[in-house]
Amino acid sequence: MSKGIISKDEDYSQWFNDLVIKADLAEYSPVRGCMIIKPYGYSIWEKMQAALDKMFKDTGHSNAYFPLLIPKSFFSKEASHVEGFAKECAVVTHYRLKNDGEGQIIVDEEAKLEEELIIRPTSETIIWNTYRGWIQSYRDLPILVNQWANVMRWEMRTRLFLRTSEFLWQEGHTAHATAEEAIAETEQMLEVYADFVENWMSVPVVKGRKTANERFAGALDTYCIEALMQDGKALQAGTSHFLGQNFAKAFDVKFTSKEGKLDYVWATSWGVSTRLMGALIMTHSDDAGLVLPPKLAPIQVVAVPIYKHDEELENIRTYIKGLSAELRAKGISIKFDDRDTQRPGFKFAEYELKGVPLRIAIGSRDMQNGTVELARRDTKTKETVNQEGLADHIEQLLEQIQKNIYDKAFNFRAENTVEVNDYEEFKRLLDEKPGFISAHWDGTPETEQRIKEETKATIRCIPLNNKQEDGKCILTGKPSTQRVLFARAY
Repeated sequence: MSKGIISKDEDYSQWFNDLVIKADLAEYSPVRGCMIIKPYGYSIWEKMQAALDKMFKDTGHSNAYFPLLIPKSFFSKEASHVEGFAKECAVVTHYRLKNDGEGQIIVDEEAKLEEELIIRPTSETIIWNTYRGWIQSYRDLPILVNQWANVMRWEMRTRLFLRTSEFLWQEGHTAHATAEEAIAETEQMLEVYADFVENWMSVPVVKGRKTANERFAGALDTYCIEALMQDGKALQAGTSHFLGQNFAKAFDVKFTSKEGKLDYVWATSWGVSTRLMGALIMTHSDDAGLVLPPKLAPIQVVAVPIYKHDEELENIRTYIKGLSAELRAKGISIKFDDRDTQRPGFKFAEYELKGVPLRIAIGSRDMQNGTVELARRDTKTKETVNQEGLADHIEQLLEQIQKNIYDKAFNFRAENTVEVNDYEEFKRLLDEKPGFISAHWDGTPETEQRIKEETKATIRCIPLNNKQEDGKCILTGKPSTQRVLFARAY
């Protein structure tokens, strides 16, 4: 136990929950299945947003906003889409409350909506209804739009960040003149997501395609990035969908081509959500608290003064003020914690819990010697270094920390990814040594479903650029030309 956090080896699920709450990331709300994201947690999400938003704009996309409420009739226009989301929809039926005369507020039965409204579980329907008015000819294409929003999918079993009824996300919705353009867009956005998750979050991912059973409702093809958590379970970190002409046909979105022919528009959609916060926590953190990659840490460096007299504190403060200016010029955030209400040891534990990558401890003796003590959160190592050139040293250390936690996660994934050719061994490993299992599958949805029912393992993806090899399906023994990636998942 540490700071009220159970060990992840003892109870991984409880460890995650304790950590989210104790590190001030989020808490449960009065509404069942929803969460309150606290300032520290939201500041991490803001950094994620800022990085992703720049990547989207660098690839030619613009932000827009569409309504939270969607007419129910829109969902009946694309059959597989409504089937995929029907069980998760929250429905608005009335528009007014009234007093019942006995001090209770009740729904006014006379204020029933003519058509029920769905709180958006995703926005394809309302966006493609809108695009019909925006698109007449090839000159109006492509449309490259992203939306930052909240969505609601009614969940019976919820977990903070990983699966909540309401969550924050971005959803890209693009329209194209050809299938080739739309597929290229789908693949490009998968690469954007992989770039962000690996280079900002320091989480290694496998890029792949979903099977027909696991595709997004209404898509012809779904691409995904899959990450492995420290308990050996997989987490889908992002998806990008080639929607074909399904939504264009459902909402009658046509355009006149360069050749003067009338055709339906080709579509994509893609998104990541606050589930990435869950991935960040579960990939790197330990029993002492969060371990944050420097690029996403709200506080990258914290300086804690150790002093006996106000004069000593003033000398330290003057030094840190100069160091702060140097660090900020490099784009590095630093906090000077000179609170006199808490002892240094309490502060050390607090910033360890919150995952601050680098801690400076500096006392009067350090000021005399021209040194500081630096403590790394990722390795928990300390070193005494000279004040001279400290800003450059800190900059290099933060780069090392970013790389080190990626390498640690990469090595963990490598150690927990195995090739299996036998179904009994497959089932045994899922129980004894969870992780990614690379195995042959006969390509049928029936076999996929049976494996899922018998083992709770799903095909996470068919890896891109997969090695082609002759083999036999682990369950049926039928011929197979490539391995797919199985795991139990969040």
